[in-house]
Amino acid sequence: MESFLAEYGVLIISLVAAGIAAGLAAGLFGIGGGAVIVPVLYFLFVGLGYEETAMHVAVATSLATIILTSIRSVMAHNGRGAVDWAVLKGWAPWIVIGACLGQLVAGFVSKDALTLTFGGLLLILALQLYFGRPTWKLAEDLPGGAPRAGLGTALGALSAIMGIGGGTFGVSLMTICGRPIHQAVGTAAGFGVAIGLPGAIVAILNGLGRDGLPPFSLGHVNLPAFALISVCTVTMAPFGAALAHKLDAGLLRKLFGVLLVLVSARMIWKTIAG
Repeated sequence: MESFLAEYGVLIISLVAAGIAAGLAAGLFGIGGGAVIVPVLYFLFVGLGYEETAMHVAVATSLATIILTSIRSVMAHNGRGAVDWAVLKGWAPWIVIGACLGQLVAGFVSKDALTLTFGGLLLILALQLYFGRPTWKLAEDLPGGAPRAGLGTALGALSAIMGIGGGTFGVSLMTICGRPIHQAVGTAAGFGVAIGLPGAIVAILNGLGRDGLPPFSLGHVNLPAFALISVCTVTMAPFGAALAHKLDAGLLRKLFGVLLVLVSARMIWKTIAG
């Protein structure tokens, strides 16, 4: 037991701390934990000496945690009548296809390419958080047919590459297409299952037998990180949400946008500079 704690104690303590931070941030800023979990896990695994696989494991593990948190979230929103199940049924198949494609591509690109892609997309997300307005609208309703297929596939692919749930892109898409913000948040929460489950499965298959993975990894999904972060995120998110209601929402989004700019810049610089 002592040898186990000596060898893996730092990893376990670090993962618990990461889960608490991600849970608080997810509840506080309301965009889901993936944008927090991935950078935290990336820097954690790099610091522990798993640099070659750190980004792949961070993204894949974040996708796995999204499954449970998304189910919990969409059920809570459904209880308030804020979930449009017709939208979920119509968009989910294309999101699943996109998530599989996105994680399939992510599994075969280099660590530097994946890190730069994540950093670039995170920068875009940060700018949207800082400058975006809920009143922006480009259409009266969500598209169907080929546009829905294309947008759904793109949403799933980008989310799977970043290791985030559907809320980040889904809420923006639904609000600019005329849906009320509460319905957008509730419905987009369900996108997370369509992204996380297939994405995590593909990530596991892609990573089987790969060298240099952190201890107790199943493919690219690190099981201790998945378990600890899932528990901490579900536990701490309500505290973050309660805190958010006591603070200025607009200011919080701007501050978080600035934080994500700094994180993305750090990841991009580290990759370029080596």
